[in-house]
Amino acid sequence: MGRWRHAPLTRYTEKAMNRPILLAVDDDISVLEAVVQDLRRQYGSTYRVIRAGSGQAALDTLSQLKSRDEAVALLLSDQRMPGMTGVEFLESAQKIYPHSKRVLLTAYADTEAAIRAINTARIHYYLTKPWDPPEEKLYPVLDDLLQDWNAGYQPKFEGLRVIGHRWSLKDHQLRSFLSRNHVPYRWLDAAASEDAQRLLSEKSLDPEALPVVLFSDGSALVDPEQDALAARVGLRTQAAQDFYDMVVIGAGPAGLAAAVYGASEGLKTLVIEPDAPGGQAGSSSRIENYLGFPSGISGADLGRRAHMQGVRFGAEFLTQRAVGLRVDGQYRFVVMADGREVSSHVLLLATGVNYRKLDIPGADLLTGRGIYYGAALVEASACKDENVYIVGGANSAGQAALHFAKFACTVTMLVRADSLEASMSKYLIDEIARTSNIVVEPNTQVLSAEGEEHLHAICIRGPQGQARREASSLFVFIGAVPGTEWLPDVMLRDEKGFVLAGPDLTTPEMKAQGKFARLWKERRDPFLLESSVPGIFVAGDVRHGSVKRAASAVGEGSIAVQFAHQYLASF
Repeated sequence: MGRWRHAPLTRYTEKAMNRPILLAVDDDISVLEAVVQDLRRQYGSTYRVIRAGSGQAALDTLSQLKSRDEAVALLLSDQRMPGMTGVEFLESAQKIYPHSKRVLLTAYADTEAAIRAINTARIHYYLTKPWDPPEEKLYPVLDDLLQDWNAGYQPKFEGLRVIGHRWSLKDHQLRSFLSRNHVPYRWLDAAASEDAQRLLSEKSLDPEALPVVLFSDGSALVDPEQDALAARVGLRTQAAQDFYDMVVIGAGPAGLAAAVYGASEGLKTLVIEPDAPGGQAGSSSRIENYLGFPSGISGADLGRRAHMQGVRFGAEFLTQRAVGLRVDGQYRFVVMADGREVSSHVLLLATGVNYRKLDIPGADLLTGRGIYYGAALVEASACKDENVYIVGGANSAGQAALHFAKFACTVTMLVRADSLEASMSKYLIDEIARTSNIVVEPNTQVLSAEGEEHLHAICIRGPQGQARREASSLFVFIGAVPGTEWLPDVMLRDEKGFVLAGPDLTTPEMKAQGKFARLWKERRDPFLLESSVPGIFVAGDVRHGSVKRAASAVGEGSIAVQFAHQYLASF
């Protein structure tokens, strides 16, 4: 192999310097040149493509770039290099640029190294030589990775600013809404930021009336309602038409799958979602057992990808909350929070579930002020060097613990059961055991929360008795409730509120009650995912007896579309 002398970084125009960087690393000059040419041909107009002839030279380059606060989008490294292998380089590079996409270039015989790289260097993909033609074997992979990177990339900020207090529920909800809808913004703490105080003074805004959203055109929204904010940042809040073939309520994995399959098969499809694509799964920091993503994928990324896929096929997404449902002949009407209605022949209920609330003294007062339900990823960076507590022992709690462990000094999991084995996947249990700053306390529950402006302490009961712990952040994952109280009585549900569908409507117990027989007037039995109202289907976590996994929700959402076609064919 030839040696490649690392050239010093050259001067670029200001426009070029502002472009993110793709770095190719290989000690074979001919291979390196081929990689660089392919990268420049496809991405040269958007990215700067630079090279390095060894792992150490590449690390030196990254250090220089980091000192100049430049963005590196992608690292593409060969595996077999003298002195430092590609896996070793990518593992070290992760510490300098943790958010860059990492790709390993291997020979066919290096698949073992690629698997090792997934576990140690957390690579996002590996490519085998040769990669010709790049249009088939290189560009589709890199397009996908760069699209993901750009979704989280924040260039020098010139846009939306949010001024608020960390310990404000409204501020937390606003930031969470923007983040989950992938709307870039910069948050300024009104209590600690001089910039925040200066901006409030310049705009003659009341520092007590927070949060406030400042736009690049100089305008502002003070303590905005979610629908007003949604409209202002470009989210659709009104349906384009009054009637659709299929309306989907909820944009979690089930609803997104239905949107993709329904729209791709020619159904005029509307998706109604009050918060953001992804649903409860969208708040998951990393899903590592979802098929096709060996390095894992965040719930937000999964939701974003599916949303874009649905839009590409023609599905329409509406940021609204469904508050009512009525049936008139062949039409199913959805009433939304703004009073408008949309109708359809087929309706899919995919609203998912909400985390169950802590029923302890102090919980209601301190919600959003230190007590959070779900991962609340917008709070992660604010937890730096703090002691974080997590209540719950299922997968969502484990994923959150691993994410917050990257920021917090310690993460303590309070678990009511004897261990995590009964409720959590083994891969998460193993990873938690390998993470030194995560502590699991079994047979423990929270008794109360203390604080006025924000959470100061929690009282717990464990094997050693009661104890008081200082705490500023408590994240809760203690089961789910369906939130179906707004549905009409004709939609039969179980005692917990989960919607009954298919065979669950015709069990001996249901027949004995006689409710279903009084409601169902069709000559056929309900389809597999059909509710007690013909043409209204249910999929995902809101369905009675569902498997609480993202993959199963996706499966149900896609299957529901097939039953929708059968129902429509009966007209």
